[in-house]
Amino acid sequence: MTEIIDSLSSFCTHFKDVDPADDSTSIEVEKFDENKLLWPSLRQLVLKTPKYVNPVIPNEVPKTENPILALDEFQIQTSLKNNIRKAGAALIPEGSTTPLQLEMLSIINQYKDLYYTERNFDNGEQIRLVYCLHVLDHVLKTRSIIMANNASITSKFDVPDEMRDQGVVRPSVLILAPFKDSAFKIINMMSTMMFPNQKGNVINRKRFQDEFTGEEITVSQKSSRPDDFSKTFAGNIDDNFKIGISITKKSLKLYTDFYHCDIIIASPLGLRMVIGSEGESEYDYDFLSSIEVLILDQADVFLMQNWDHVLHIMDHVNLQPRKSHDTDFSRVRYWAANGWSKYYRQNLIFCSHPSLQISALVSRKCHNYAGCARTANPVARGTISQVVVSIPHIFHRLTDTSAVKTADERFEVFTQKLLPQCQDNLKKGVLIYVPSYFDFIRLRNYFISEAISFADICEYTKDKKVAEARDMFFHSEVNYLLYSERFHFFMRRRVRGIRHLIFYQLPTFPHFYSELCNLMNDANKRIKTEEDICSSITGIYSKFDAPQLASIVSSDRAAQMLASKKDVHMIMVEST
Repeated sequence: MTEIIDSLSSFCTHFKDVDPADDSTSIEVEKFDENKLLWPSLRQLVLKTPKYVNPVIPNEVPKTENPILALDEFQIQTSLKNNIRKAGAALIPEGSTTPLQLEMLSIINQYKDLYYTERNFDNGEQIRLVYCLHVLDHVLKTRSIIMANNASITSKFDVPDEMRDQGVVRPSVLILAPFKDSAFKIINMMSTMMFPNQKGNVINRKRFQDEFTGEEITVSQKSSRPDDFSKTFAGNIDDNFKIGISITKKSLKLYTDFYHCDIIIASPLGLRMVIGSEGESEYDYDFLSSIEVLILDQADVFLMQNWDHVLHIMDHVNLQPRKSHDTDFSRVRYWAANGWSKYYRQNLIFCSHPSLQISALVSRKCHNYAGCARTANPVARGTISQVVVSIPHIFHRLTDTSAVKTADERFEVFTQKLLPQCQDNLKKGVLIYVPSYFDFIRLRNYFISEAISFADICEYTKDKKVAEARDMFFHSEVNYLLYSERFHFFMRRRVRGIRHLIFYQLPTFPHFYSELCNLMNDANKRIKTEEDICSSITGIYSKFDAPQLASIVSSDRAAQMLASKKDVHMIMVEST
């Protein structure tokens, strides 16, 4: 049943058990060297390698005349590599594995973490194939070793240390995805990779197809939205789901109980509801105790759903279980029994752009002793170059060094400097873009307390109120419109009548900046007086907004703006 797994393979090397008499500090103390690499597809990489081992630095990818044969260079189950070839265009529409996939595999196959910040609609499926292949390879190797050891063990009371091959519970892979459609694509790719010609080996396929398809946004709703909106919200966009998958050589069983499955695929909301919170009667996180591979795909979308759910899940991964769950502790690896699982967990995080929240998650919650590779490619132009209106862009820098103080300073700069300027100049059509819901509520309360006439739109605003607010703003019945980022992400309604645009904080998604700026083009075409010509675009930023700032104005210019002695910078973009 099993394939022979080389004892020197990355899998065996990474998960090799420790001598219980050894001091654990070599694992628990995180000491790394950093190496900067330049690769053809991933381009600039920062590779963290542990100081206390002799690291293998993947400084090149396999070279072959036929790229599909390059898979043979990796320590992957032969059956999976053969199945990929059999599936052909169903898995590799490009005709062969791409350089990007090979470079990613050369990192992932060594069980290093990967933080990739350039996922997009063009390479999304390539990335999905890479991590699906890695996950199946990991699970099949795990099951192969367990089954081989089961056949070798003569007495459960006398298990050699070298046959400690398991975690405390069975699930070893957790994949977080934003929508049911994402999970549908992942599972279909896995089933094709496992059984390219035999659909019958996927148990509960019909139930899965019924529950994870449908509920699509209508074509008419997509037609008036940008292209990236249609691609993001394709398929079933339900964000409350979870599914357990158990895998054998001959079957892939869906809807397996979490304590008897190998892979868990879930949305942050779906898994958060399963875990619960401390004090609740159904508070349970034991099934996450032995996660060895954790994948966050489209992590930037999680920022728009509820990032607290992701943090809650990360706080509960690899905690020691509260119950035994019929575990055979004679087979549990020493490092798992000792609570060191988080140091062996591989973390693969894919998103479309750098983000402070995601970067903080990587630095604070990812402790893989094997190290981490992250992309660090500078932005040459930025999305400001896509703005088509010739209006000055004014950026106000905040100076406080703590996140809490920065929030207060941001509020003070807006209420004491920017808003009075709008009122003194009798500006109309002022849209205030607010990424944080907490800031949105704070501003709304301030406008109410100061009796300022305004309208507001957020993700919780009902459709009728949204229509009323847009109409009042367009006809100048109110001068100010508070507009939340999450509403823009999920709805993308066209707002007309914008003459002045204030970014209370820079957008999470860099392309939102140019998208909103370009909405001012229609208003500028309808100007009637000289007063109306004085349109403006204003942004407030701090050092904590460095990733967004770089994506908007370019890395070089962002570095200058953050280091400059001046707190106000103006950029003029010529219309194209």
